[in-house]
Amino acid sequence: MKTERMLDEIREANLTYLMLAQRLILEDRAQALFRLGLSEEVADVIAELSAGQILKIAASNLLMCSFRFSDELVWNLLTGHSRDAAAAGMHAAILMAGRVAEPA
Repeated sequence: MKTERMLDEIREANLTYLMLAQRLILEDRAQALFRLGLSEEVADVIAELSAGQILKIAASNLLMCSFRFSDELVWNLLTGHSRDAAAAGMHAAILMAGRVAEPA
């Protein structure tokens, strides 16, 4: 029962993420690429998905989104392990903005 519930939550997260990504891409492509960490090629694919395709992809038991960064420095900055939280947040944003989306 726990496994089925987890898979349902993954499918729901996939659907929500894909719908959000498509909406962001269609409304403000540059902002979407920055905020979602997508490449131009992946953004093209997501922008052109039909509702049926989104539902089919979302039904996967594999999570479609992933964390943009994996280093401890960014996580420490985001979690506020600093005396100056505002500066830490800006520093984290600068580090994340400097990273390019990995090719699909």
